[in-house]
Amino acid sequence: MSEQVPPPPLLQPAQPRTGVIHDIGYRHYDGPRLGRFAISQALLTASVRHAYGIGRSGKSKVMPILLLVVMVVPVAIIVGIEVSLQLDSPPVIPAHYVFFLQPVIALYLASQAPQLFSRDLRYGSIVLYLARPPRRTDYALAKLGALIIALMILIGIPLFVLYVGALLAKFDFTDMTREFGTGLAGGLLLSIMLAAIGGLIAAATPRRGFAVAAIITVLIVSFTATITTTAILDTDQKMTSTAARFANLGSPFTLSRTLSTFVFRDDSDGWIPTTAQGLVFLAVWLLVVGLCVWGLNRRYAKVARG
Repeated sequence: MSEQVPPPPLLQPAQPRTGVIHDIGYRHYDGPRLGRFAISQALLTASVRHAYGIGRSGKSKVMPILLLVVMVVPVAIIVGIEVSLQLDSPPVIPAHYVFFLQPVIALYLASQAPQLFSRDLRYGSIVLYLARPPRRTDYALAKLGALIIALMILIGIPLFVLYVGALLAKFDFTDMTREFGTGLAGGLLLSIMLAAIGGLIAAATPRRGFAVAAIITVLIVSFTATITTTAILDTDQKMTSTAARFANLGSPFTLSRTLSTFVFRDDSDGWIPTTAQGLVFLAVWLLVVGLCVWGLNRRYAKVARG
C-alpha cells in the first residue's frame, strides 16, 4: 500500500511588507525623522565645506585656499596704501575689483564645480542620494546653492576687506557703503550665473579633467571673443555704440557686470545701459540661468532613471 501524501496547506494571502529597523548594537535613535528640507540643508552645508576642502584631505584644501589668498592679498596691499598715504579717493572700487580678478574666479569655478557635481557621478553615490526621500531637484538646488555661496565667500571676503580699509582711510561712509553693496550685489549676480553654467558643464561628465577643461574653455573663449568684438565695435572708446554694448552679452562676466550697472545705476564704467538695453541684458541673464538649471535637473533625471 503506497504512502498517502498529505494535501498541501491552503495558500495564505500575501501580507503587506513593512519596514523593519534591526538592532545591531549601534546607538538607538529616538528623535524625529527629518524630511527633505533638512536633508537638502545638510547637503548644502556639507557641499560648501567641501568647496574649500573642509572635511577632506589636505591636498583638497590647497587650490581653494590658495585662490582665496590670491583674492585677498591685493586688497590687503591696497588697504595699506590707502591708510598710510591718506589718498584723496580709493584707488579701486569693489565692482571693478571683481572684474579685474575674474581669472582667479574662473579658476576657482573650474576647480571646485567638478568636485561638487562630477564626484558623485564618478563614484556612483548619486544613486544613493536620489533613492529617497530627496528628489533630483533638491539635490541640484543644494549643489547649486553651495557653489553660489562658495563663490560669494571668494568674492565677498576681499570686498569686505576693501570696504573696511576705505573706512579706516576715512573715506565717506555713505559712498563706501553704497559701493560695497553694489559690488557685493554684482558679485551675487555673477556667482549665480557662473554656478549655473559651471554646474551644468561639470554634471555633464563624470570625468573631472574633462569638466575642468570645458569650464575654462567656455569662460576664456567667450570672454576673449566678447572683448575683441567690443573693441572692434567701440570706435570712440566711450561705449556709445549700441552694437558694442550688446556685444557684452557674449560672456558671463561682461553680461553680469553690465546687468549690475543697469540694476544699480552704477556709472563707474562711464556708461549705463538704457532701459531697453538693460531689459535685454536681464532677459538674457534669466534665460541662461534658467536653461542651465533646467538642463542640470534633466541630467539628474536621466541618472535617477538609470
